Amino acid sequence: MSHEPKRRHSKQRKGKRRASISLQLSQAIVCANCGARHVSHIICPECGFYKGQQVIAQKPALVKAA
Repeated sequence: MSHEPKRRHSKQRKGKRRASISLQLSQAIVCANCGARHVSHIICPECGFYKGQQVIAQKPALVKAA
């Protein structure tokens, strides 16, 4: 016994259903250590800190000699 739909759903009904499934931008937060914006619950890519602790040692920035 299959459960097939008895009638076709209209385009309007389909659109109403899909309207609530829209994609949302992830919320960015400000890093407490360096002030850069990054995604929450993720290690800061700028300084390597997470929850006030250094998790990843960052490479020193290369300085060009004048």
